Amino acid sequence: MSNFFRKAYNVNLPKSKRESEEFGGGKKGLVLCKKCTSAYYKKSWHHDIAGLKNYEKDWPVHFTVCPACQMIHNKQYEGRIKIKNIPVVSEDRLDDLIRGFCHRAFERDPLDRLINLEKSLPAGRQDGSDWTVTTTENQLANKLAKKIKDAFSKVKSKTKFAGDPSDVVEITIEFS
Repeated sequence: MSNFFRKAYNVNLPKSKRESEEFGGGKKGLVLCKKCTSAYYKKSWHHDIAGLKNYEKDWPVHFTVCPACQMIHNKQYEGRIKIKNIPVVSEDRLDDLIRGFCHRAFERDPLDRLINLEKSLPAGRQDGSDWTVTTTENQLANKLAKKIKDAFSKVKSKTKFAGDPSDVVEITIEFS
């Protein structure tokens, strides 16, 4: 029993998926986005520097593109919701729900954004349309799908997460 602890064991634990590792470590000074004027300050993104407290005016200022603008430019997304068989009477209400929910999420966090809301009417069908909603965050897509399911009755949803290296979630919502 005394020889049990004498040998050293190498244990490789997986890296944690914290935001600092996803976007890199904290940067000194102030970083401003060239496209949306979001400010990176104290390890998080904010809407603008006007509301920031304890801002030191002699800090270095750098200009770059924020992760959300970079994803939109590269045509990438982390959340995609496919909504099928939308009744014509529910289209306006659903459009308002999606845009309002994503706007409130953007007000809280500048990296939570609605990328695109694509509406299409499949050929040969007159009763309902199909929509595809893409977002910059997978958590935003999950919360939006849950909100749609709570707001409308007779809705079925199915969630599918992509493989390990990516954070993409694909959700299918079908009106019955």
